Amino acid sequence: MPATVLIASLEHLSALKERHDFEDALTFSDADALPALEAITRQRPGLVALERIFASTPRGAALINRIRADPSLKGCEIRIVTSEGALSRVPPKRPAEAASPVSPVALAEPLPATDQPTPIPAAILDPDGTRGLARFPIAEGIQPMIDGYPATLIDLSTGGAQIIATTTLRPGQRVRIALPTPTRALRLGAIVAWAQLEMTSGRMLYRAGLQFVSHSPEAIESFIATHKR
Repeated sequence: MPATVLIASLEHLSALKERHDFEDALTFSDADALPALEAITRQRPGLVALERIFASTPRGAALINRIRADPSLKGCEIRIVTSEGALSRVPPKRPAEAASPVSPVALAEPLPATDQPTPIPAAILDPDGTRGLARFPIAEGIQPMIDGYPATLIDLSTGGAQIIATTTLRPGQRVRIALPTPTRALRLGAIVAWAQLEMTSGRMLYRAGLQFVSHSPEAIESFIATHKR
């Protein structure tokens, strides 16, 4: 089992591998985040070192969140490194932080000029998408179409929805969502209120909150009554 897994952009990987503390590390480029996750999950190293530029991307943040959420990896320390040698420690995830994933914005802050590890703050994403409206968890297996691509519906209110999709979703993006019904699809216009890249074994997923901009509250209420858990 490797003591350290190092993930960095190709631009910085060679320089980092020459450092004595990474000379025996199992290394991956930033393009190989999924194979890196598989190796981390399988071999459970004591340290995962992420080069800062990679860590500040959505894919890097997704990898950090995936490691922090896995109970079997609670002994795995995560550190952000630079080619100049600065280090910053990512604190382990506690149960109370379930709704507070690390975000790329938080990781993009400049590292302090010190050798002492410092916590990296976690940005709080709004998990609701819309506030002030009753949200209802939806039964498993309901697959809406987002701009023609299948997704998974997590919860729904008359003002918005939370979904998981394989297609790229970004905050501010306008989308069309079609909710399946026995007769014809319920078609709604929406804006992506927030989006978070999530990493699972073998693929990347986007969890997003949608805010409806054209919809029928009565039709949505009927859909909720039929499909809520």
